[in-house]
Order: sequence, then C-alpha cells, then structure tokens
Amino acid sequence: MARQPEVFVRSLDPKEAQRLVRITRTTKDRIRLRRAGIVLASVQGRSAAEAAAMFAMKPQYAREVIHAFNSSGFAALDPKWSGGRPSRLGPPVRETVCRVAKTPPQQLGRPFTTWSLSKLAEHKSIAISVEPVRQILRAAGIRWQATKKWKASKDLDFTAKMTRVPDLYDHPPADGRVICVDEFGPLNLQPRPGPPAESARGRLRPSEDPDQSGSPPGIPRIRPPHP
Repeated sequence: MARQPEVFVRSLDPKEAQRLVRITRTTKDRIRLRRAGIVLASVQGRSAAEAAAMFAMKPQYAREVIHAFNSSGFAALDPKWSGGRPSRLGPPVRETVCRVAKTPPQQLGRPFTTWSLSKLAEHKSIAISVEPVRQILRAAGIRWQATKKWKASKDLDFTAKMTRVPDLYDHPPADGRVICVDEFGPLNLQPRPGPPAESARGRLRPSEDPDQSGSPPGIPRIRPPHP
C-alpha cells in the first residue's frame, strides 16, 4: 500500500501565526483547541500523523482539519453544531395544552375537578411527558389551584337562622335567657401537648369536672343576659 503524501498547512504571516497561538492559549472550547493545536503543529513541521497523536486522534482527522484550514482559514476552527432533531412541541401542541388546561376536567368527561401535570400529560389530545407540559404552562402563565371543599346546609332558611344566632348574642331578650348548646362531631385522635392524663388516679376529666365546666355533665351551660 502506497504511503499517502504528507499534508501541511499553508504558510502563515506573522499576524496569523500570533492569532493561532492566542487561540490555543485562551480558547475554552475543546474542539476549537484541538483543531487549532493540529494546525499549529503542522505549521511547526509535524506530519498529520504526529499532530493527530498529540490529541489522541486519527491521522485522517488531522488531514481533514488541515485541508479545511487551507480552504476556509480560521473559520474552519469553529465547530459546526447541528440543530438536532426538530422539536415536536410546535404551536399546535402548545395551543392544545393551554386549551385543555383552561377547560374544567368534568366538561371533558374526566372524573375529577382539578388538573394536575400528570393528568394533563395523559390526556388523549396531548400525550407528551410531564416536563414539557410544565414548561408550556409556565411560558403561557397558566396556573390553577386545588378545589377547596366545604359543607353547606340544605335548609332553605339556613341564612336567616345563621344571622339570628349572633343577633341573640348582641340583643338577648329582656324576659328570657340565651342557652348555648355546642354539638361536637367526631374528634381526631391527635397528640396534644401537656402532662399525661391522670384519670387512672381518680381525677375527673375536664368535661366531667363541674368546677371547670361550670355545670354538671350533660346539662348545658346557661349564659346570663347582658345587663
């Protein structure tokens, strides 16, 4: 097999040589540094194989760099980054995500009241991962809050009765008394700060102690009228 003829860089003027040395000393791009180093080694008289060995590259790569520098100059040292795969998140996808996010889930036949990122990404009209959905909503300024739950009475006269209770506190009847009866629902078993219960020693609980509650157990407390 015949030996390939050696390839060298064209002759450089002093300004070009200084610029090439400055690039090898100051650049932070590894590809640009490698190409400039190969060209500088060729200027110093090293062969393509020797210049490639300095950067752990193949001789063919060094020859391609030298040929590109001879034809394009210093522009051949800059890496040509490709754009990569085109994005799938075009304007139609972004509009669909925003439209579905603004629509109540129940109107789309979903059995919940509030969207989440995972539920929105699983929608049949979107079908993308969670992170792109989050980025699209953040760019569009779309945010939603969880639905707050509350209980309302079915009594038609609930509002009138509710406003009558504080009115009795402020304006009690002159010939009667206001009786307050509290109804407790299920109490949650949560730890409470304080000393341990002493009911085992015979001490009554606060709800059973007449001195603390003001009335015997089971009898509502009577509030005296305002003077």
